[in-house]
Amino acid sequence: MESRNKIIIGVIIIIVVICIGYAAFSGAFSGSANSNDQTVDLAAAASLKNVYDDKLIPMFEEKYPGITVKGTYASSGDLQTQIENGLETDVFMSASNKQMNALAEKGIIDNSTVKKSVQNKLVLIVPSDSTTNVTSFEGLKDVNGTIAIGDPESVPAGQYAKESLTNLGVWDSVQSKLSLGTSVTAVLNQVADGSAEYGIVYTTDAKSNDKVKVIAEAPEDSLDKPIVYPIGMIKNAKDADGAQKFMEFLQSKEAQDVLRDYGFTVVN
Repeated sequence: MESRNKIIIGVIIIIVVICIGYAAFSGAFSGSANSNDQTVDLAAAASLKNVYDDKLIPMFEEKYPGITVKGTYASSGDLQTQIENGLETDVFMSASNKQMNALAEKGIIDNSTVKKSVQNKLVLIVPSDSTTNVTSFEGLKDVNGTIAIGDPESVPAGQYAKESLTNLGVWDSVQSKLSLGTSVTAVLNQVADGSAEYGIVYTTDAKSNDKVKVIAEAPEDSLDKPIVYPIGMIKNAKDADGAQKFMEFLQSKEAQDVLRDYGFTVVN
């Protein structure tokens, strides 16, 4: 009986050792398999969140299974400040050249990688059930309600709105009616929930929310230059290889088709 018990104990010990060894081997194998996984940190203007999160990032990750893209979205001005203060990112896509140029001048952006990516348009929106008679940007000078725009100090959409209204000669008459949003998405939400009667956003934002409708487009001559979104790589990107692949993917036909579907004009 004692001999039999020793045999049983010996078998149990062998099984335990085998299990421990297998677990250790599996852990080591798994670790080596995951050691090449990459994460690309993307900082992009708030107006790009929907197209990136809904379509472009999932498409890219399906094409490159070992690379994950993590998006951070805010106004381009806020992102510029965050990047200057150490926000970890590999790729920056702004809604204006101003922020991209500022980072390039400080040596943060690799200027050789900067490309024009897409264009957008500026539109005037109201809640979808609005019965307003306003049909143009100039008509805002006569309204009594609240007009939401992005803060011109940090939000490109707000800077464009101010430029357009100034060139149309109505900026001075609307300043007392303004509600300044921290991003173009915040402006869109103000109009969608009815806290603002009017709002100035991008075409792509208006297209993304059925609680608003477009009543006018900014005249082309009210803006000095087209609304261009540049994209560039951070000079000391921690994942330059993944970032390069991501930027190349955005130039592909399938990515550009998606951008067009979301209302952007692709710049080749």
